[in-house]
Amino acid sequence: MKNIRQSNINIHKDAWVEINLENLAHNIREIRKIIPDNKKFLGIVKADAYGHGSQMIAKTMLASGVDWFGVSSIDEGLDLREIKIKAPILVVGAVPVWAIETAAQNDISISIFNDEHLEACREVYERTGIKPKVHVKLDTGMNRIGVRSEKGVQYIEKVRNADYLNFEGVFTHLAAAEEKTPTEEQIRRWNEVVKNIDTTGLMLHIQNTAATFAYDIPSNMVRVGISIYGMYPDLPSEVKNVPELKQILSLKGRITNIHEVKSGEGVSYSHTFTAYEPTRVATIPIGYADGVDRKLSNKIWGNLNGQKIRQVGNITMDQMMFDLGNANAQIGDVITLLDEKDLSIDSWAKIIDTINYELTCRLKVRLPRVYTR
Repeated sequence: MKNIRQSNINIHKDAWVEINLENLAHNIREIRKIIPDNKKFLGIVKADAYGHGSQMIAKTMLASGVDWFGVSSIDEGLDLREIKIKAPILVVGAVPVWAIETAAQNDISISIFNDEHLEACREVYERTGIKPKVHVKLDTGMNRIGVRSEKGVQYIEKVRNADYLNFEGVFTHLAAAEEKTPTEEQIRRWNEVVKNIDTTGLMLHIQNTAATFAYDIPSNMVRVGISIYGMYPDLPSEVKNVPELKQILSLKGRITNIHEVKSGEGVSYSHTFTAYEPTRVATIPIGYADGVDRKLSNKIWGNLNGQKIRQVGNITMDQMMFDLGNANAQIGDVITLLDEKDLSIDSWAKIIDTINYELTCRLKVRLPRVYTR
């Protein structure tokens, strides 16, 4: 039996994103099998769990084997605390110094990598008596944020000696885990720091999703993101033993109109599709303002009652059209644009030369989330 829980955001729209929580649990269990028993599992739920809805899926993640949560901002951590998530939460991105007190008061760990962070943490402790929980972010080659690895040992010693901090961990992020040469250089820099510091009691984490599948690196926690949601990152070509994942997201819309189109007539803006014979065109209320890229126009397919139908005409802000051909359809029928079987997010990403991460994050809150098990 299917249990359905629906968000309270814009529930009067004839289009929605459907999240399969059983598939989510399956993915975590499968990933857990390849993680050594001595390593913790940090699940990345930043960007509202890559567009899947962090509050609704967090408890399923915990029940399925996730130990920590990774977010991109303090606000995202607060969203989890709001629903009584007690598991450790780490902000893996940079945090504004004026917000560190909020993190400390809500038991949210933060990333630090400069002296300004240390001074702000000291001031928080003096005001509140709470020691901020911190992980030192090393830059081993991403060149985004973090203390450069050659200065890492010195900075970590400062942190270790700061009695106003709760020093929890050290981590870095791999820039190109799908490529061995730059990754091996980042691992070398990581190892050079780790072997020269006191690691007692620290969480050490370097492996993102791809590295979790591809490399054995000295650490005691992995950070897994996209594959929790049933999608694969780019991997080195020699990696074969990967978990069997199931896409957890589907995108669906109900037909709001069926239009008779004559031979030679165009459909949608600029008439990028012209009917070569009389046909029927169905409209659903999903457009680029919902996160479906306009560059997908005339290049994707939908599923209507088990039959494949082609999207036609330019995707508009709020609507898109499908050529029904000889398909049996009526207003109110559901067209599925994405599912776990034949209509993958990866197929869309390939069409417009992007990554699956970007496309799931684009699906906006205008589309209510429906959770099934």
